[in-house]
Amino acid sequence: MASPSLLGPAGDVVPDVERIAVLRANALGDFIFVLPALDALRAAYPAAEIVLLGAPWHAELCRDRPGPVDRVLVVPPAPGIRVPDPGEPEGGMTDFLAAARAERFDLALQLHGGGANSNPVVTGLGARVTAGLRAEDAPPLDRWVRYVYYQHEVLRYLEVAALVGAPATTVVPTLAVTDADRAEAHAALGAAGRPRVALHPGASDTRRRWPADRFAEVARELATEGYEVLVTGTPAERDTVERLVTAARAPVRPLVGTLGLGALAACYADCALVVSNDTGPLHLAAAVGTPTVGVYWVGNLINGGQLQRGRHRPIVSWTVHCPVCGVDCTRGVYPHREGSGDCPHRDSFVTDVPVAEVLEAARELLP
Repeated sequence: MASPSLLGPAGDVVPDVERIAVLRANALGDFIFVLPALDALRAAYPAAEIVLLGAPWHAELCRDRPGPVDRVLVVPPAPGIRVPDPGEPEGGMTDFLAAARAERFDLALQLHGGGANSNPVVTGLGARVTAGLRAEDAPPLDRWVRYVYYQHEVLRYLEVAALVGAPATTVVPTLAVTDADRAEAHAALGAAGRPRVALHPGASDTRRRWPADRFAEVARELATEGYEVLVTGTPAERDTVERLVTAARAPVRPLVGTLGLGALAACYADCALVVSNDTGPLHLAAAVGTPTVGVYWVGNLINGGQLQRGRHRPIVSWTVHCPVCGVDCTRGVYPHREGSGDCPHRDSFVTDVPVAEVLEAARELLP
């Protein structure tokens, strides 16, 4: 019998499931978004082994971590699946799928995107039942729901889980912080002498970056108010972090490449607030229970904004025209509307967000 679901009628539970494969091999925020769907699978199939088909960093993050993922199989780099790590050879999908078929998956889910590249991979696992998303250019799976670009990511993947009789148990992504995470963070940061606030000014998509000098104003104000201000960033974001630190003209502590992903989770869990662009660390902070202020472009807010307001404040830019060429960048999703959505520029779409709004939201959430 189909189970009731928060998202409407669910599909039938697949009988006699011992092993479930879930393809989700992209970035940090993308992984956070599927955690409620993984929780739903765990509740519906409590005795099954859930195997995440992911990247090397997924294997490191999920190792010895409580949660719905029992094991990670690293899927090889392939177009539309994942990009190779530095020095990692490309190719190997044929051999990977042959080895994966030997695992005898009962159920395989595509929680990776529209499916043009990912649905053939999921089909190639040889599972008894496949389920997932399907855009117009993607081959079908046994059970599928249409991929429509503008839908909140958490709800998108919960709909897929519901196809196999796994109704939502929560819509809030949650990631456990381990003692090992805390020990690594403490070794790098020491004990906090006063409440900490973390700022994350980077983002892989430069269109999502609020200017570093605006973050610097926030850092200066919060440092003046007595908070220890940390500035996190990846090695690729070092220049952005350094610009913030220089412009802040206040004691702030840069952390670039200092913390592993688990330690970063522990660092954020120990913070009173995280202020960030819409990027993986923002969603990581929310998943470990830390209040957040996020700077979002409106389209990204639809797809990935925090669903709660008791602990989270999204600050929205409503810019839809490219600040360089003026093209309406929403029209590419709507082919029947006039105009072109093609734009080569990657200038920030969120520069109009005022510092005052971010500070007001931060002060509302800070103790």
